[in-house]
Amino acid sequence: MARVEIYTKAFCPYCTRAMRLLDSKGVVPEEYDITMGGAKRAEMIDRANGRTTVPQVFIDGRHIGGSDDLAALEREGKLDPLLEA
Repeated sequence: MARVEIYTKAFCPYCTRAMRLLDSKGVVPEEYDITMGGAKRAEMIDRANGRTTVPQVFIDGRHIGGSDDLAALEREGKLDPLLEA
């Protein structure tokens, strides 16, 4: 199974949606809560090419994007192959 990382904030409905999709795939991602900002938030912005919204999802170090991007991969049948890598 691929390594999945997700940056989230408390009370974020998009984060919840992304986490539910990952859970439905049997994925337990490494979750980084950036609610209070700090070094992990700066790390996320750097890794996500300046994107500041959450969630930001990475699969095996590859930036996937946010919740809508993750859902689009699922609709297109492209998420499972990435997770199986």
